[in-house]
Amino acid sequence: MLFGSSGIRREFSPHLVDLALRIGAAAADGASSAVVGRDTRTTSELLEHCVIAGMLSAGATVYTCGIAPTPTVAYATRDADAGCMITASHNPESYNGVKLLNPDGSAFTRRQQAAIEGALAGSHGKSWDEQGRVSPIDAVDAHREAILDRLSLSKPVTVVLDCGNGAGSVITPDLLAGAGSTVIGLNCNVSGRFARPSEPLEANLPYVGEIVRKREAACAVIHDGDADRMMAFDERGRYIDGDHLLMLFAKYLDRKHVVTTVDASMAIEEVAEVRRTPVGDSFVSEELLSWGDFGGEASGSWIFPEHSYCPDGIYAAGLLCEIASEWSIAEELDRMPRYTLLRESYRIASPREVMVAIGADEPTHGIRFDDDDGWYLIRASGTEPKVRITAEGKTPAKAKEMLTMGHTALERAKRVLGGEKE
Repeated sequence: MLFGSSGIRREFSPHLVDLALRIGAAAADGASSAVVGRDTRTTSELLEHCVIAGMLSAGATVYTCGIAPTPTVAYATRDADAGCMITASHNPESYNGVKLLNPDGSAFTRRQQAAIEGALAGSHGKSWDEQGRVSPIDAVDAHREAILDRLSLSKPVTVVLDCGNGAGSVITPDLLAGAGSTVIGLNCNVSGRFARPSEPLEANLPYVGEIVRKREAACAVIHDGDADRMMAFDERGRYIDGDHLLMLFAKYLDRKHVVTTVDASMAIEEVAEVRRTPVGDSFVSEELLSWGDFGGEASGSWIFPEHSYCPDGIYAAGLLCEIASEWSIAEELDRMPRYTLLRESYRIASPREVMVAIGADEPTHGIRFDDDDGWYLIRASGTEPKVRITAEGKTPAKAKEMLTMGHTALERAKRVLGGEKE
């Protein structure tokens, strides 16, 4: 299976270089124009050139963004037939990949992905007099101005911003400053090496809370490698889990119809009508095309349909500053429903085979078990060689019970296929 839950991601290898060329040709087959951008990884420029070469061979005009976040490339794609982002998002520097985008910002659907996979073996080359052309564009400026038009801070705020040396470095500092924030920047350069693990987990950010408190900031904003994700801290220096950040956005925007994933907290149902999808922002955006006014994943992907169907961590960063200028984020969070939610991941050599052994029809969608007071979900990661278990209960004891049930099911399969805890 070529596509995971959010595009194609894997360890960098010569095979990925060849694949990028063929994906570019397949994606541009029948498309007269395409937008291409890349994140800051040391391998991204190479893969970008490969994708562009493939698109040119198919006769497309290619608009190049250079280093730009995924949501910036997605926003620029509104004026083209397709978009392509070179990124492995929150994965380590040794990973890279390709994400294909529609003009509305949404990721390629399962049907479109299947069409790309089926077309890879074919020939998409045009004759010498039908080759495409390259045209650079300033996608960053257009995206920044579009977001600024939607923001309105009621007063200046101080925000700690950690871009993780990713693509958000080229837009979010200027955006937040332009919106009226004083920005305390951390890791806001495009070095190609990540000063911290790219995934914006609390465990990867032990220094942020203290900086927020010492500098008396109103909040902190954290990006991953391509800034499609945004996680945050409140003014007390507390990390905000994704479920409550989703509820915060929904409340502030007065959104009553929310799309989220099967691994998100059941507390969300207490603040909005909810539809759930498999894990992966492409599934959330696909559902939002037909229902809902806001969507997101607890991992930090927030989708604002009136702006774009691509998760936009930059828009979310600006919106959080707007919220902080009007509300005490900490006090709002304290008033929200909260249950015990536990997440664990296990590195497994063959996660899909393990999930089949457990009984899942689709490994990355997983299996979920519910009762009146809790649930657990077991699923294969769509981006890494891992199996993830998520469990929630109305009490800590219930959550632990659910996690144990999930762990027991996984261990039964591991006895056959092997694996070790991350």
